[in-house]
Amino acid sequence: MSQIIATLLPYLGNRIAPNFRALVQERQPLIWVLAAIIGVVVAYAVLIFLEVIGAVQNLWLDNPAEEVVATLAARKPWWLIMLALTGGGLLVGLFLTYALPKRRADGVADVIEARAVGGARIDTPQGLGSALVSAVSLGCGASAGREGPAVHLGATLASWLGYRFEISPAAHRALLGCGAAAAVSASFNAPIAGVLFALEVILGHYALRAFIPIVISSVAATIVTRIHLGDAPIFDIPDYAITSYWEFPAFVLLGLTCGLVAVCFQFSVMGADWAARHVTCPLWLRPVIGGFIIGIMGVFLPEILGVGYEATNMALNQKLSLTMLFVLLIAKSAATAITLASRFGGGVFSPALYLGAMTGGAFGIIAAAIFPDQASGPGLYAIVGMGAVSAAVLGAPISTALIVFELTGGYEVVIALLLAISMSSGLMQAVHGQSLFHWQLSMRGLFLTGGPQAAIMREVRVSHFMAEATMDDNEVFEALEDDTPKLTPDDTLEAAMRAFDQSGLDRIPVVARHNDGVLVAGVEHKAARNTDNTARNEANKE
Repeated sequence: MSQIIATLLPYLGNRIAPNFRALVQERQPLIWVLAAIIGVVVAYAVLIFLEVIGAVQNLWLDNPAEEVVATLAARKPWWLIMLALTGGGLLVGLFLTYALPKRRADGVADVIEARAVGGARIDTPQGLGSALVSAVSLGCGASAGREGPAVHLGATLASWLGYRFEISPAAHRALLGCGAAAAVSASFNAPIAGVLFALEVILGHYALRAFIPIVISSVAATIVTRIHLGDAPIFDIPDYAITSYWEFPAFVLLGLTCGLVAVCFQFSVMGADWAARHVTCPLWLRPVIGGFIIGIMGVFLPEILGVGYEATNMALNQKLSLTMLFVLLIAKSAATAITLASRFGGGVFSPALYLGAMTGGAFGIIAAAIFPDQASGPGLYAIVGMGAVSAAVLGAPISTALIVFELTGGYEVVIALLLAISMSSGLMQAVHGQSLFHWQLSMRGLFLTGGPQAAIMREVRVSHFMAEATMDDNEVFEALEDDTPKLTPDDTLEAAMRAFDQSGLDRIPVVARHNDGVLVAGVEHKAARNTDNTARNEANKE
């Protein structure tokens, strides 16, 4: 025995020692500790974020609970709804104009950008300011989601903490994922989904070195959230079961229908953004106009206001008529597109869940009318639809399936959910070729997936769409600070779009060369966008 031990010990030492040294040299134990700290800090930050939303909402609804927005708003006078949204829009507009460098609230796309090209660094004042803008926006009734801002807030705090220590770039990216995972876990009470969302959407890979700290962070955030809020799912639904395996062709059709809804929703967001950029008005006025339009809609359809969990829950519990499901589907798509185009803060996750629930609920009612003995209840179809639309919009099929599972607690629907998600995601890729997040990045000149769009961005030059300098350009140019971005005629369209996004300006000066400061022209954001759209259309015709 002693000889065996004497033989094994050196062998085990030679096998274990290098791995242990690598673990210590890469500071993995420190990263695990930081992940746990991030989980706790982000969970409390998300709880505070939700409290701020509730406090703003309480000012006009006399109740901070997000589950009763539609019910309470329906009892309020019309002018109060209008005042809440236009007044909130004014506050948001002033804050964007004078406090946020980018002149917009950041979201999930900015976290992906930080991971891809920003060294996992997120500007802390911009991140905290974005969270405040989003809290005010959602509290006053803007039609958007709270999960995207929460993810960005979590990533902001993780980035700030990570850069207090000397760790590798890969570790910084992992900590960014920790912040995102903790935020999703705290927002949805869904730790598994939080882990997979961070890996699938934020990092784009499933490396074990990143998996361990992200799991630690997600679990820590979940523990904190459950201590304060309990462990019940967000949506309280009855137990649903698939009636027959003959229904699976219907789930395929539902998936394609949800894919079509997701495609149309993304088109509505793109169209509203294009229209808003072609309306000339001060930045501070843009959310006021948007709030006014949403307020008019909210007077007649209070179910579209805010995050929309109340209406989503009603669809899951089969409490909405077929007509109402269709009306809310169209109205919510329009309201969310207007909200985002108006520069209100907010995300698209909750709206995507909402649209999916309405789509699935309507599909279920029709299916039950055609095949009364074979179709499951509309509530089950609403659950499946909720996941299918969200997966297509977010480009996150695996994590979305788990989020829906953890939100509803419905294990029986997982098989149908996966089938519908695959159909909707495939249709989205066939039409748009990218998720909403990657479309947002492409509008800033950042293409993470390559393709013909990236080539267009790098071939077209500023000289193709710049305009002759005006007297106003000279006055503005003289007042610009040295760090204000400037372009040259030889810069690419990609560089121009990045400059517009980073500066928040609608017009940027064009100089002869970067180092001589001689003003030769000016270029507008909408001109750059129009050039991009024209080039893409011509490329598609070839």
